[in-house]
Amino acid sequence: MKLLENSSFEALSSRLCVETGESHILGRIESYSCKMAGDDKHMFKQFCQEGEPHVLEALSPPQSTSATSPSQLGKSSEDGENPLSDKCCRKTLFYLITTLNESFRPDYDFSAARAHEFSREPSLNWVANAVNSSLFSAVGEEFNSLGPELWNAIDQEINLQGCDIYSYNPDLDSDPFGEEGSLWSFNYFFYNKKLKRIVFFTCRSVSGYGRDSLDNELDMELDDEEELDGFTEDRSGPEPRVCCHTFILLKITQR
Repeated sequence: MKLLENSSFEALSSRLCVETGESHILGRIESYSCKMAGDDKHMFKQFCQEGEPHVLEALSPPQSTSATSPSQLGKSSEDGENPLSDKCCRKTLFYLITTLNESFRPDYDFSAARAHEFSREPSLNWVANAVNSSLFSAVGEEFNSLGPELWNAIDQEINLQGCDIYSYNPDLDSDPFGEEGSLWSFNYFFYNKKLKRIVFFTCRSVSGYGRDSLDNELDMELDDEEELDGFTEDRSGPEPRVCCHTFILLKITQR
């Protein structure tokens, strides 16, 4: 998986980091190529030791199923089955897990994630309404201008009508957004099989108490880095990737 540069997504991600007084909204939109390179191919071979790439794995029912009648559900472009069957092939599951690893490394490792922690969403309209409702309730009228820009940028990058949409809904022990103070979160994958590309849209709302806890963790990380600097002056090696959500928290702290 390779993170694709997208200036529109970078600008939108910055605008999705807002303080609302009682909580903080932390959002990111990223685009990834599904074309596998050397390391990806090696990990894919290991992943497929548990099953062939095209074997279907059972997913959890989407959270929207209870509010959606079967007649409203379209067919999946991947395997031709109704999304109520809640299945995807192992190759797609590998893409979803690898996207999570790329997006959240080095803080989290999702290699042990299983199919039941993911769902296929039956409707683009439902996902859009769920996202819009969460963000509008959080930021208010400002989202009236942000919303259309957001969905237009995603559509230009991934062609929404050609996508299967998946969500990641882990248990609390596995959820990177499950720390104390987290009010709500969503993690959506827009997967266009034809383009071999995934747009990952993740967002959470953190209360002021949760923010303090996260700031303390960040301070400890910075202290650890300062201690390491005292042991060596040779920093000519490759710089570690700074996790996007860590950067966002740092940005807020400096205001």
